[in-house]
Amino acid sequence: MKPILKFSLILLLLHALMTSQAAVTVTNIAQECGSEHSLFLKSDGSLWAMGANGRGQLGDGTFNDTNRPEQIVANGVTAVAAGAFHSLFLKSDGSLWAMGYNGAGQLGDGTYNYITNRAEQIVAGGVTAIAAGGYHSLFLKSDGSLWAMGHNGEGQLGDGTDGIFYDGTSIHTNRPEQIMAGGVTAIAAGNTHSLFLKSDGSLWAMGDNSGGQLGDGTFNNTNRPEQIVASGVTAIAAGIYHSLFLKSDSSLWAMGSWHGVNYGTLDNTNRPEQIVASGVTAIAAGVYHSLFLKSDGSLWAMGDNSQGALGDGTYNYTNKQPELIVANGVTAIAAGENYSLFLKSDGSLWAMGDNGYGNLGKGYGNLGDGFIENNFPRGTATPEQIVPSPQPVLSNNISSKTNLQFNATCQFGGTFCLLTSTNIAQALSQWMPIWTNLVTARGTNNFTVTLTNVLTSNLKRQFYILRSQ
Repeated sequence: MKPILKFSLILLLLHALMTSQAAVTVTNIAQECGSEHSLFLKSDGSLWAMGANGRGQLGDGTFNDTNRPEQIVANGVTAVAAGAFHSLFLKSDGSLWAMGYNGAGQLGDGTYNYITNRAEQIVAGGVTAIAAGGYHSLFLKSDGSLWAMGHNGEGQLGDGTDGIFYDGTSIHTNRPEQIMAGGVTAIAAGNTHSLFLKSDGSLWAMGDNSGGQLGDGTFNNTNRPEQIVASGVTAIAAGIYHSLFLKSDSSLWAMGSWHGVNYGTLDNTNRPEQIVASGVTAIAAGVYHSLFLKSDGSLWAMGDNSQGALGDGTYNYTNKQPELIVANGVTAIAAGENYSLFLKSDGSLWAMGDNGYGNLGKGYGNLGDGFIENNFPRGTATPEQIVPSPQPVLSNNISSKTNLQFNATCQFGGTFCLLTSTNIAQALSQWMPIWTNLVTARGTNNFTVTLTNVLTSNLKRQFYILRSQ
């Protein structure tokens, strides 16, 4: 057999072994400002999760963390929300489901059972929107009513109660409680504060205000909804100590602690302040960083970048001004704890920032790229494609009878498996691949692997094949 035919067989097997590109695209993503797990939906209505799972927040029936996307529900899911240690999702029939940590009653199932690692139905129908905070949850019904459950120590449920009992426990509720009877159109849950919009475009807030994140001109908490802006607000996002909102003229406004705002000053602001005058279409608030999209599909970021959450290729500690990260093609964004996700117009999911929790000695792999990072910096400072899982671009060159060199251009992180056959002259069906080596590559790196045959038999040649795992 001529060498060119041998190569043809190699490439045919390579094509068969490599993971195929996903047939469906990502349509929706969710992270909470304090979460170490991520959720996303695909266009077929399936729910996927990755990252920390110590409290069952992934809903896969285990408490095992995962560093790769894992399917949780096969179809019928329409919206997702990720809290600090719990998750919510909606189905197409309007039912609300929850999983994860429930110590404050944030799942709303009537118990304070510590954790559940399987999705549990909370409301049978009529739910149209969801938001998951640190230890509380919000949802809207089709009649525009606002409902809340979970931790209420700072008044974030907005029911007129708050505080701590004499035994040290916080006031909270483990059943959905109606907060507003109607007229609510959008909700956002921060770590310990909540925001919502009414149909007249007014912005309302309640809960923790220690950083000025409610924007009412004080630093005082409130346990009742308080009007912040009278009209013209179209979108909201809540971080830990800061809040963002958009107006109908597409201007971006912020209030609260400088940690997440970073609009040019390191001072807190307890009044809404304009950050961008126009052209903004979507917003996301993380722990200490913020993301926004413009009408041209460009992605912008600001705030804490010590672990690469802004995706600008650096680990500069703080960016005090909005910075362009991706020039076009971005359609949705989500900001978590020191990491970020975004979608492109082709339905691909991308991630950047922290990818582990090495200081606790336990890796979560919350980016979903197959890696767990335990050394600082623990992730990637440049956007990395997660879904569909990209394939390595290979060029093959036999350097001798016993050596085979692979050059692979890798534009994502992952582990690559090197497979071998003992004799190319055998029929393809008789090849017996075995594991021979592991090569790890990440980021946008080019790497070269040269293998020397360790077998000393009189076989004609040893052939290696590379695939993504």
